[in-house]
Amino acid sequence: MLMRSCTMRFPKSLALATLLMTSAALPAHAADPAYSPLVPNLPTGWIVTLKANLKVGPAYPGADDWDFIGFPSVSFRRAGTVERFSAPDDGLSFSFLDDSALRFGVVGRFQGGRYYEDNRELFGLKKIDWAVEPGLFVEYWPVEFLRARAEIRRGFNGHEGFVADLGLDYVQRFGALTVSLGPRLALGDDEFMETYFGVTPVEAALNGQVTPYDPSGGITSVGATLGASYNWSEQWSTTAFVTYKHLVGDAADSPIVKQFGSENQVGVGLTLSYSFSTGG
Repeated sequence: MLMRSCTMRFPKSLALATLLMTSAALPAHAADPAYSPLVPNLPTGWIVTLKANLKVGPAYPGADDWDFIGFPSVSFRRAGTVERFSAPDDGLSFSFLDDSALRFGVVGRFQGGRYYEDNRELFGLKKIDWAVEPGLFVEYWPVEFLRARAEIRRGFNGHEGFVADLGLDYVQRFGALTVSLGPRLALGDDEFMETYFGVTPVEAALNGQVTPYDPSGGITSVGATLGASYNWSEQWSTTAFVTYKHLVGDAADSPIVKQFGSENQVGVGLTLSYSFSTGG
């Protein structure tokens, strides 16, 4: 009996379906490594910058003699972010928005007092204690080398007025060296002007060299600031600067300025900075 060999043939569609079901039954993790996205190790934590600041400038607004002040300060930025430019005469600030051309946040400054011990010619004029000036700031970079900044603050302790500072900085970087230069405009309200530039009739009578004076708020000075910063390493940097203010308006006309002070207010300073990371 002749026997024929029989070969069973499966339709191609059935073979394909069987292959797909077999692949689906395999453990999923076997294919995971080929398709898992790589997650970069992003920096975490903060960069802390400690600063030692030394400044020499007018003993009080309108003074012609200099006073020395030294104080520490600290600033923070997220790890992995570039350190933003800060002019040497900016107030101490913390930004709520720090990753665009527009920045805004809180700011604070310290204003020294005016004391009879500083100048015997001030006899009869009221003592003015030191003041702190918390407030808000906003700044904008229309182009990468030009910054506009405005601060508005309110005084406590020595004076209780509102003050504002407006500035424009032309910024150029030459490797590790950053140079900035720009104009400044300062304003003060009636309360601020009366505190530092006003003279009551009683004060005028006691002093004998000045006449009564009641100034109004407005522009107090115009000027400019020049600064230069050098990064010695990723941790260490130094900044040197010169500021100039020319008193104008009712501030310049004050008998305190004309008799005992100067319309020209010059200051110099030096800052030493050290930065370190708190992240892992």
